[in-house]
Amino acid sequence: MEEKLSSIAERYNELERKLCDPAVTSNPSEFKSIAKERSGLEETVRLYEEWKSLKKQLEDAQGLIETEKDPEFLQLAQQEADDIKERINKLDERFAVLLLPPDPYADRNIFVEIRAGAGGEEAALFGAELLRMYLRYAEIKGWKSEILSQNATELGGIKEVVFSISGDGIYSRMKYESGVHRVQRVPTTESGGRIHTSTITVAVLPEPEEVDIEINPKDLRIDTYRSSGAGGQHVNKTDSAIRITHIPTGVVVACQDERSQHQNRDKAMRILRAKLLEDKINRQQQNIAQARRVQVGSGGRCEKIRTYNFPQSRITDHRIGKSVHNLTSFLEGDIDEMLVALEEEEIRINLKKAG
Repeated sequence: MEEKLSSIAERYNELERKLCDPAVTSNPSEFKSIAKERSGLEETVRLYEEWKSLKKQLEDAQGLIETEKDPEFLQLAQQEADDIKERINKLDERFAVLLLPPDPYADRNIFVEIRAGAGGEEAALFGAELLRMYLRYAEIKGWKSEILSQNATELGGIKEVVFSISGDGIYSRMKYESGVHRVQRVPTTESGGRIHTSTITVAVLPEPEEVDIEINPKDLRIDTYRSSGAGGQHVNKTDSAIRITHIPTGVVVACQDERSQHQNRDKAMRILRAKLLEDKINRQQQNIAQARRVQVGSGGRCEKIRTYNFPQSRITDHRIGKSVHNLTSFLEGDIDEMLVALEEEEIRINLKKAG
């Protein structure tokens, strides 16, 4: 472990020198890339320096224990050595986490896609509540969100919506939301008072960089059509809506929210690139199956991950068996407790696999 930490410290110092190089400072793209890598190593290097200092202190304390004759001073030296050992052990545990293979997409901005599943209008209504929950969570965290495409119902539900969230460390926290969300409640559209079960599918996609996905324009079929839904006089007046089909994979994306065909096309291409990256990630994970990185059920569009039980004000995440009884605040964006628990479980699994 010490060899790995020393290597990381050397790399950190190398990056520090590069950030002072005029050839780097004059190249914004390279400067940003180096600064980002340096920032990712900063905590590890800081803790490594603390670890080395504690090792030296422990060595001095043990030397004193071996030579000290006074019982009172010997007891104090032993207590100091024990305290230092405890701090070193805690750092060792932290290093075990920091040295795990990193998720290459951890710091990416994301696209979130919500689709109503089984349950008709009730599913669409709950889809709108999930949309609000995620937008509130983004607001609480200080992240920026933007709705890119949506298909609403007359009652205010959401058949489908795609939105982006940008900020620091988003994908590493939000990736656990991918999957099927199940809601159990008496629908507002139900007069008999019976509890219904509906489902909503959520997909969290890391935003691709240019090097991630190459798209051949010849592989695209682009159709234009007239917008539908809310939009005043503009609706159905111009062919501004865009539908893009990626022929090799059959992936289809559409965007109609902007008045400009060009703006809709740009948004649709951003979503398409994210979906193609999702497909690439899924194929890579299938190829490595149970090797190295193990997800806590994240990424599976068809996996039932969570149930929202309104009569009991309970949210249960089925992947880790955790339940909380704060449904109202949860739907207001107070979801960090659940996401942190999922992150901790993934770390535990990865540490176990790392041996």
